[in-house]
Amino acid sequence: MLRLFAGAALISLSPIWVKLVSVSPTTSGFYRVVIGGAALAIYLLLSPARRRLATRTWVLCLVASLFFSMDLWFWHRSIYYVGPGLSTLLANFQVFFVMLAGIVLLGQAPRPLQLLAVPMAITGLFLIVGFEWRAGAADYRLGVVFGLLTAVSYAGYLMSLRAARTAAPQASAAPEVAAVSLLTAIALGATAVGEGSSLAITTGRDGLWLMCYGVLSHCIGWLLIAGALTEVSPTEAGLALLLQPTLSFVWDVLFFARPVTAVEAIGVLVTLTAIYLGTNRAPKSA
Repeated sequence: MLRLFAGAALISLSPIWVKLVSVSPTTSGFYRVVIGGAALAIYLLLSPARRRLATRTWVLCLVASLFFSMDLWFWHRSIYYVGPGLSTLLANFQVFFVMLAGIVLLGQAPRPLQLLAVPMAITGLFLIVGFEWRAGAADYRLGVVFGLLTAVSYAGYLMSLRAARTAAPQASAAPEVAAVSLLTAIALGATAVGEGSSLAITTGRDGLWLMCYGVLSHCIGWLLIAGALTEVSPTEAGLALLLQPTLSFVWDVLFFARPVTAVEAIGVLVTLTAIYLGTNRAPKSA
């Protein structure tokens, strides 16, 4: 549980690093996966249990990397427009898109609590952004849309990565995540060049934040969570992973003085509860 909570806490800092750097959103995403992917590759080279990926797995990793590229592209822009807390909360709506994909593509029947979670999430989202949506600037509304598109892309990434892992479900996922990270780096690097965004790191401060982003949040945070998930119950895992959007919202308030009204606070609690209920599955499938 300590490893699980530590990993979730490290990942919750991801939007903070993005907010702190002065490089473009695409460039920060590029360095996240370049640095994190390289760190994972070094970890695999030093690990005694190496595993080769099959051709089918590489193809699925390529699909996952395309979804992950879109995920980071949308999310980093959402962070700039609505802040680290709300953008991360919106990204975690992936729970509902994964559930929808399971119903439509896999014929999975949702549990009653999952069905209850959907209107709860919509209610919580309205409490958070409803008043700002009408009075806010166009960038704010665009940030909310980008946050929800992040959730769609994140759901596609998770389902593609899950399919890639079917060949070795009991083994470490580090090879697949390293492959996806480096493939995503290629996609984001090409996107940055196409956008005219510079990949140069002009200050040591930006270099430090990007190194923290890639090593602490992307690599170490993920390894701590992956190593702990098989040793805890589904309920404990769900609660720990819910810590990520919760802490991201807390960091936004503490580090960037994000104002929070009572209505927004209630909306955040309702949304977090809905996300947790959305992850509630039968013990066998969880």
